[in-house]
Amino acid sequence: MSPTATPSPSPSPSPATRALRLVRSPRIRLTALRERFDAAGFRSRSVSHLRRWGLAYASALAGAFWFHSHYALGLNATHSLPGTLYLIERGALPQRGEHVAFRWSGGGPYPAGVTFIKVLAGQPGDTVTRDGATFVVAGTALGQAKPTSRRGEPLEPGPTGTLPEGRYFVYAPHPDSLDSRHALTGWIAREQFIGRARAIF
Repeated sequence: MSPTATPSPSPSPSPATRALRLVRSPRIRLTALRERFDAAGFRSRSVSHLRRWGLAYASALAGAFWFHSHYALGLNATHSLPGTLYLIERGALPQRGEHVAFRWSGGGPYPAGVTFIKVLAGQPGDTVTRDGATFVVAGTALGQAKPTSRRGEPLEPGPTGTLPEGRYFVYAPHPDSLDSRHALTGWIAREQFIGRARAIF
């Protein structure tokens, strides 16, 4: 009885061959998918879907455009105000004691254009005075200006006098609030206003 020949193992592919297979494999699969793709059926299903849901899609887009034109959302990332998420009514001028959203003019730890939300405490014609570090606006004491920020940077007190036309005093009750009590913020120009803000939660 002759001995059975043991087949020699086939040589393993070289690294270059394996890399070539990896490159070709997705192309082969993509070509196969293109050959099986039913373009006419896809167009037919798309048209049918749009006929059924097109009005809903158009309404959703119109609603989103309308909301963006009239409202915005503001996130309070600090503890200066009790609320976290605010609904901003674009173009609405808040009354004294209401929240106002405005664009930061730049300086300090924040870049220009950041949205700030504060309480509108002083309007054009109101008198702003300072007794030591305590600011008084239209006869109401609004707390003291801090000499330094939380980072230890020096802070100059904000301006005093009569608020001119188009200038407002903004404030928040938190002791670390960066508001009109500090020169870095100063009096806010009407052009910086985004609108009235209301806390959602």
